[in-house]
Amino acid sequence: MKDERGRYYYPNPAKKRVRMYVKEEEGTVWFRLWNQDDPKLWEDHGWVPWGALQKAIAMYDGKDKPFNPLSFYDIDIARQILKA
Repeated sequence: MKDERGRYYYPNPAKKRVRMYVKEEEGTVWFRLWNQDDPKLWEDHGWVPWGALQKAIAMYDGKDKPFNPLSFYDIDIARQILKA
């Protein structure tokens, strides 16, 4: 899907008010989260490269975390969207 911010997917298909935007630059895929209920999120947090996300995901232990990063940052879905 695409809008004025760019290409995106829904990290949780049941919650259409949250989108994960993706772009490809400098030979890597970049991610940026947008939440309709939290407009400052887009302003406060910029684009994050896949390499940095891989490091954060590797540290995820599944405990005491608000969400699973693997479900939000999906490199396979991002690549499919960027090919479209």
